[in-house]
Amino acid sequence: MPQLLPDGGAATWRQVSGPPSPASAREFGVRSLGFAHVKGTRHEARPRAVVDAHGPVGDREFCFVDVERQQVLKTVQNPRLIRMTTSLVDDTLTITLPDGRSASGRPVGSGERLTCYYWKRPVDLELTDGQHSALASEFLGKPVRLARALRGDVVYGAGLSIVTTASMRELADRSGHHELLDEAARFRATLVLDTDEPFIEETWRGRDVTVNVPDVGALRVRIGSPIARCAILDLDPITGERGSNLLKTLAVSRPRNEAGEPYFGVNAEVIETSAAPDT
Repeated sequence: MPQLLPDGGAATWRQVSGPPSPASAREFGVRSLGFAHVKGTRHEARPRAVVDAHGPVGDREFCFVDVERQQVLKTVQNPRLIRMTTSLVDDTLTITLPDGRSASGRPVGSGERLTCYYWKRPVDLELTDGQHSALASEFLGKPVRLARALRGDVVYGAGLSIVTTASMRELADRSGHHELLDEAARFRATLVLDTDEPFIEETWRGRDVTVNVPDVGALRVRIGSPIARCAILDLDPITGERGSNLLKTLAVSRPRNEAGEPYFGVNAEVIETSAAPDT
């Protein structure tokens, strides 16, 4: 089985073993690395993120919950979340609204714990006290609490998700949504890779590959299952407003799961990491 390994110090992949293949022998640049510190808030580029065996550190470390309903807030049901930006520096979480108002501080546990069901699985959350919850409650128009989750507990799939530019271009052509490459955050993928062949990423399933991300280091990852998509694709990645036909286009042009959700992108798991060399 072929492997893809870093080509020198560039952010590229190249095949170094196995039979030659015109598609897989090409180099694929890493366009971006991104995630959200609070589940459902804006997906942002994090070029200097630390990545370990569980994925990027700080990726969806927090979430907002409706305590009365025991629900983790999801973007598709609460699109205003997308308008909230976040940063996490030295354990200080800052949440900023589009009008410039913000809440900043270390999320301190209140001693209260809450079990919520996230995609039919129970997750144990630690509720926090502080101004983050008050700001979000006012903005969302309902009482919510900021909670801290264990690594991966409020992540839908694997620790990493991958989409490629060729697949996005193909979808852009089919849907007429030609600005899609500039709106890659719609897919909320950890890694966006530059490719020439649409959906080549699906042929990598089960392979261990290594990607060298500038300022992060080399990540050896195992490519997993394709990702089933929902209506979040039709939300503008900056405003949260609905208005595209991307999901409908995918539904008529791509394989779907038993629930009728079309596939786009792939899951991946981190197998090994090595830090970027000092410059």
